[in-house]
Amino acid sequence: MRRSVEFTYEDIIKRNERRGFTSMVKPVGSLCNMRCKYCYYLDKAALYGGVEPKMDDKLLESYIKANIEGNNSPVLNFAWHGGEPLLAGKEFFKKAVALQRKYANGKTVENSIQTNGLLIDDEWCSIFRDNNFLVGVSIDGPEHIHDAHRVDAGGQPTFMRVMKGIEKLYRNRVEYNTLTTVNIHSEGCGAEVYKFLRQISVFMQFLPVAELLCDGKIQSPEGEKADIAPWSITAKGFGEFMCDIFDIWIKSDVGSRYVQLFDATLALMVGVQPSVCSLCETCGSGLTVEHNGDVYCCDHFVYPEYKIGNIHTDSLAELAYSDRQFEFGVAKRALLPRECRHCKYYRLCHGECPKHRFINDNTGEYGKNYLCEGYKLFYSHTEREMGQMKELILAGKPAALIMKK
Repeated sequence: MRRSVEFTYEDIIKRNERRGFTSMVKPVGSLCNMRCKYCYYLDKAALYGGVEPKMDDKLLESYIKANIEGNNSPVLNFAWHGGEPLLAGKEFFKKAVALQRKYANGKTVENSIQTNGLLIDDEWCSIFRDNNFLVGVSIDGPEHIHDAHRVDAGGQPTFMRVMKGIEKLYRNRVEYNTLTTVNIHSEGCGAEVYKFLRQISVFMQFLPVAELLCDGKIQSPEGEKADIAPWSITAKGFGEFMCDIFDIWIKSDVGSRYVQLFDATLALMVGVQPSVCSLCETCGSGLTVEHNGDVYCCDHFVYPEYKIGNIHTDSLAELAYSDRQFEFGVAKRALLPRECRHCKYYRLCHGECPKHRFINDNTGEYGKNYLCEGYKLFYSHTEREMGQMKELILAGKPAALIMKK
């Protein structure tokens, strides 16, 4: 039986302060021009009768107004995601930017967008550059690794088209980074993937793929009779993948290439909140807004039981600070098995993302992270060098000085 969610005094203080929240918006839902074999979002169309129309102009304006006016933060980021958000069209995003300016009221508004890169052309680049969009491009590594899972709607490979999109971003001076999934086909290829990516990207995110399947559909950790999806990376494989990358990075790329997991680990070691939510102690500050206005607790929990409202009828801010969202966030810490809470690396991973917590610990308690072995391998492997970089940072020196030791 799972424990009840208990709140600490600090939890209550944070809640009452109503600190800023973020939201990821899906203007076309799960509509996509690709059919990635491991995608956890394609089947979400079933929640809406198999049809996913574009967010209409009225709802777009309501969302932008609500996000800006309801948020206490002086700097707001609009995170556009999918599916493939570029399918919403260029005019949609021109309207979005105009509406942001209309309602900004002195606040700084930023935009980030995650794309598969297939639709990027010079006009898209002009929109991104002129409006300071940060563009995330999904690419899994060199051609043979990328094309193993990332195919288009007709089943054709996409690597060369994605590379053309990245080239256009580069030539048009658009700020971009890369998002790379680490799946079973990536296992054992960490060094190869990194050596490829470092040629085209300065900032890299690596997203482990670990999903549960039931009757062919991806489901939440609470599901029953589920199996590990065949495309999932093994825990040890993920750890080795990141260790292999670290071994190259620490010798030559500190300060010139940025890997999200490395940055987040260092941040936690020096007492700074990491930029990635999966490594924070609690979650719940990032909502997901669907194309029709439905609001869910998190992008990885778009299931009926995690729907908390709709911006047609509910205040976005009130949903962000609601009891249900608060409990969802604190549950990340409260429902961890005892083994995890007493682990020496707890302060670095905090149990990682709840979507990956679907195995039993050594005492049989449910809720341990499937990737635990891999994270432990990574933290133990990098402990000495991370400690040295921590000391450099605390002394007011750049971490890159470690390369001179």
